[in-house]
Amino acid sequence: MPPTNNPNLRQRRLGIELRKLRERAGFTVTQAATHLGVNQGRVSMIETGRSSVSADLVRGMASAYDCSDEALIVTLAAMTGRRSRGWWEEYREHLPAALVDLAELEHHATALRVALVIHIPALLQTTDHARALFRAVVPPMRQYEIEHRLTHRIKRQGILHRESPPPYSAIIHESALRMGFGGPVVTRGQLTHLLGMGEMPHVTIRVIPFGTGYFPSTGQSFDYVAGAVPQLDTVQLDTHHGGCGFLDAEAQLTKYRAVLDHMTSCALGPAESRDFIHNLIREA
Repeated sequence: MPPTNNPNLRQRRLGIELRKLRERAGFTVTQAATHLGVNQGRVSMIETGRSSVSADLVRGMASAYDCSDEALIVTLAAMTGRRSRGWWEEYREHLPAALVDLAELEHHATALRVALVIHIPALLQTTDHARALFRAVVPPMRQYEIEHRLTHRIKRQGILHRESPPPYSAIIHESALRMGFGGPVVTRGQLTHLLGMGEMPHVTIRVIPFGTGYFPSTGQSFDYVAGAVPQLDTVQLDTHHGGCGFLDAEAQLTKYRAVLDHMTSCALGPAESRDFIHNLIREA
């Protein structure tokens, strides 16, 4: 198959995990190629996501690298083949690649945990709030750019409304609830929408109010996206206006899991958070 010049996040992640298995086995690229009966360039292209790989070859690589984690092997094998044509692909010419990859990452997630200080979580935003948010971006976006981002964001929200949605947990600081994008009417609508979303059985919303004595945070909004197996978890940073980074090293994942756990411990419970948002609506 011809090489892929612009591999998406899923293709790159498959290559990264295969590289991790090779390095854990102590193989160089040359040694792996010899063991697998392919040329060195083929192994390198697979590990960078630039070459399609079959499920059988993935299993063969896992065997060569002495990987005995069957759940991981099955999951990696399921990630093979050409790029899927999900709805997000129609945005690849209009939005930054990271935003398109983000939608695909969320589509395959088994659970999502998010923590935000300044913004309402993207998957919980109303259309009016999101539009007001995009209009406040500096430098200003053109109208068509706003509409592309807006429709993309609303379509992303579909994962919370599908037949088998992933568990979704959001920790939101009070400052995000008080930002007031779009004015009082839009703010009340957004807060009311949060209450409604919080009633869904798979959605949990917790608020960290001002005055909390201990507030552990990296200072940056982030999402923790759980994969089909823990090794395929991903942390995504700063996704609100287009710039985002994806982290997958175990040390990074451990760090952000710990941050989420600490933030959860100092946040209000779901029922208290609901009462807190009710009070903000009365104030708005």
